[in-house]
Amino acid sequence: MLLEVKDIRKSYGTTEILHGISFSVQSGRAMGFLGRNGAGKSTTIRCMMDVFRPNSGEFLLDGKQFKTEDYRIGYLPEERGMYSKNKVLEQLVYFARLRGGSKEESTKSAKEWISFFELDEYANKPLETLSKGNQQKIQIAQAFVNDPDILILDEPFSGLDPVNAQIFKDVISEYVSRGKLLIFSSHQMSYVEEVCDDICLIHQGNILLTGSLDDIKRDMGEGKLLLETENMDSQAITEMLCAAFPDMECELYDDALILDTKGKYNQSQLLKFILDKSLNIVRFGMYQPSLNDIFISLAGGDTK
Repeated sequence: MLLEVKDIRKSYGTTEILHGISFSVQSGRAMGFLGRNGAGKSTTIRCMMDVFRPNSGEFLLDGKQFKTEDYRIGYLPEERGMYSKNKVLEQLVYFARLRGGSKEESTKSAKEWISFFELDEYANKPLETLSKGNQQKIQIAQAFVNDPDILILDEPFSGLDPVNAQIFKDVISEYVSRGKLLIFSSHQMSYVEEVCDDICLIHQGNILLTGSLDDIKRDMGEGKLLLETENMDSQAITEMLCAAFPDMECELYDDALILDTKGKYNQSQLLKFILDKSLNIVRFGMYQPSLNDIFISLAGGDTK
């Protein structure tokens, strides 16, 4: 499946929030939809889900107008929407049936997800009796019941401990591997890097960049190299390298150096020099900025 967002504009009163945004999401490739608070992510998703009507533009799925009622869509909003006083199993069945499943199918799927997260003992208890982490697992189960065709996850890792976060990452990977369509939104860039194949960065209602995460990181690395050695004396190594390779620029990056050769020296030349100096290499290769670095450089400010 290919979901295309084409020239979407959305205004509230006289204020335009989305300024003709366009991007695409390919099934089988998890897409990270990123942006600062107020950038337009939620408005875009709500227009996509037909909660809001855009002023102009269209959503296409495989070249045809996207109609939400024609597909099973799992949605985990950042503002959680389940009922604290209601029993866990009853709620999951209810949400599954809203997605078009029969009572039998919905009950079976709900029980499977409760068991998957090892929460069988809470199936007939109110949601509010569960810990915050277990409530989050039930919220996640709500998005996955009845095997949706399209899955939209907004800050899904909130409240999960590292073990359950890894379990959830495995679930997402398996879901995407079956050719499903996944849109993933988070401020936790490390999770986005682990989960997503593609990204789309929106800022103040405009798309700043979109495409393969690997390609974007390689392009933004600008052909620079990364060097880290044991017991690294960055000042001494910088002086040594710049003396041997005039015009090369060195920049401290965490515990490493980013080397900008200006296209004058190749990787083999530098590696031979480093080895001749008997430096113990920890990391050496093409520099690729982290997604957090990319986000801050383009959208500005801090991430959560």
